[in-house]
Amino acid sequence: MFVDQTRIELERQRGIWPDRVITDYFDGWLAEKPDATAIIDHRADDGSTTIVGYGELNGAVAAMARNLTGLGVGKGDVVSMQLPNWWQFVAVHLACVRIGAITNPLMPIFRHRELSFMLRLAESKVFIVPETYRDFDYAALGLQLGQEVPSLARVFVVGASGAESFEDVLLAEGGEGFNAGSELRPNDLMQLLFTSGTTGEPKGVLHVSNALIGTADALAQRMEMGPDDVIFMPSPIAHQSGFMYGMMQSLMLGVPLLLMDVWEPASGARLMQEYRASFMFAATPFLSDLANLEEIAAYDLDAFRLFVTAGAPIPPEVVAAAHDRLGAIVVSAWGMTENGCVTTTGLSGHKVLETDGKALPGEEVRVVDDEGVVVADGTSGNLQFRGAANFVGYLKRPEFYRFDDDGWFDTGDLARMDDEGYIRIEGRKKDIIIRGGENIPVVEIENALYRMAEVRDAAVVAMPDARLAERACAFATLKPGATLTLERIKEFLEGQRVAKQYWPERLEVIDKMPRTPSGKIQKFVLRDQAQNFTVESDR
Repeated sequence: MFVDQTRIELERQRGIWPDRVITDYFDGWLAEKPDATAIIDHRADDGSTTIVGYGELNGAVAAMARNLTGLGVGKGDVVSMQLPNWWQFVAVHLACVRIGAITNPLMPIFRHRELSFMLRLAESKVFIVPETYRDFDYAALGLQLGQEVPSLARVFVVGASGAESFEDVLLAEGGEGFNAGSELRPNDLMQLLFTSGTTGEPKGVLHVSNALIGTADALAQRMEMGPDDVIFMPSPIAHQSGFMYGMMQSLMLGVPLLLMDVWEPASGARLMQEYRASFMFAATPFLSDLANLEEIAAYDLDAFRLFVTAGAPIPPEVVAAAHDRLGAIVVSAWGMTENGCVTTTGLSGHKVLETDGKALPGEEVRVVDDEGVVVADGTSGNLQFRGAANFVGYLKRPEFYRFDDDGWFDTGDLARMDDEGYIRIEGRKKDIIIRGGENIPVVEIENALYRMAEVRDAAVVAMPDARLAERACAFATLKPGATLTLERIKEFLEGQRVAKQYWPERLEVIDKMPRTPSGKIQKFVLRDQAQNFTVESDR
């Protein structure tokens, strides 16, 4: 157990924590409907679709649990996986819960620089990767890391053969004794998920089952989800939104999870039609792509009823298009890796355009000034949160785990609240850019730019984008006689093994940085300049 008794008693009073782990739900559906569809797995590389039933999935989970145990993986050990939206991801997580191991999902966009840091900090015992995905050789990188990271006992490759084969070793026949139940208790550590590194390095967020399951259940109730839903998840399930509101929610409700590993709007619409998808939780660009798909009227999407989106304000034209062309309700939401989704609008559409919603049951949000005093309605201030969804710590970084005496967590976001309790995120104290729902670690990229021989000063800010909401624009002053291009920056960052999704997409070379009297760069000046910029190089 990782949670102290004081919080356990508090959560019992709130009544949100269910005191269950995800295999409790899975075992129930396994007994009730073993042949029913658990996962529909669509792969972009060959266009194949694999349907996995509860019984078949449990066979893989049991074998994996037994074989991981045989390799010495046990309760509290970290199993890291860098897998796309494939059925194997779900099986790995369930196997980890069976044996009490901690699941550590890693985004497929991460490369050597990010992975080396994360695997070392987590002291991961096992690392699971695809052989290839989107033309990248994950097997080679994974096996390299297996030689470099001292804690890694084994690296397994999905789709390979031999000693590193996921199929030949982890799915080898036999799962006796691992067909039901779990070594994991509801208040044990269940998930380790890294943030995007807004303070110069990623932070490992620690969650217990009770917090994630209770929060996911609260959202399902507000969204009136039930046994007839089909959850469509093209957003990465290695991200908290996909993990909780794709994988976990489908297992809790006992409904099919439709997975898509590479987003393509027309293919997405076809899958939604074929498998009668009804619910989707993803960033705004996914909704915009669907609603603006030229041939969308050719698809029968009468089952699709609800799209929940978080990460950026929703353009009014996108909401209108979703209603008119998709027939779907759009819900706006706010959350963090540290707490999942804790505010949403409702099914009525009330304030969906002007707010990020109000708190779910068991959660509280407030807006305070710099002294911690609650500000008047409509006034901008620091957004704080407390409730059943809150995480239980940062891995090996207790100094970042800061709550006040009353249990309020400072989110780092700026917001205002109206007289109905709805919030609107206005900005971020933490210096990030949200590109298509994914955080770009600005400080990390700026530090990399400062390592370039040509650069004297560098700053990275957001510029608006109609589809992705924000993209990164780099401002730079240069050393005497130097020249710099965006292509040169891309080459340098690639050499630094920085993920492509973090690279700036526009460069502005300027003579002098705007600064405060104390010498700090005035980023608000640069942001104002970037408001009318467009992308220079679309990745």
